[in-house]
Amino acid sequence: MQTIRIRTAAPQGAERARPGPGRDLAPLLAGAATAAAGLGAVLALVDSDSPLRGPFTLFFLLAMPAGAIAAALRGLEPFGRTVAAVAGAVVVNMLVAQGMLAVHRWSVPGGIVAVTTISALVLLLVLVRRLRGRTTRRRTD
Repeated sequence: MQTIRIRTAAPQGAERARPGPGRDLAPLLAGAATAAAGLGAVLALVDSDSPLRGPFTLFFLLAMPAGAIAAALRGLEPFGRTVAAVAGAVVVNMLVAQGMLAVHRWSVPGGIVAVTTISALVLLLVLVRRLRGRTTRRRTD
């Protein structure tokens, strides 16, 4: 079995390279993706007739759980984490759809709320785990 190695921060004395022009693009793209996903959720929840509702809602349904799962898998290499996060997002969406169909409660807004809730719980668990890890490290130092 292979273990997951978590990379640690650079030593305190090490200098960091100054960010170049390509480094400023990542936060901008993350913000645009968040805005597009949020717009998709809002368009689906208000039952808009916009032609953009479908693509933005699909993006939300893939990006929200994928982002939560990627946050939980921070020790993996970037490509492996991306593949695992997208596969996990598809699994979450399929399980929500299957569960809603099994209990005869299928609805688009209900699916959006269920996926959002599951993704938020995963992010909350990641946050609690990280905070607990920091507290444990402080006690042992």
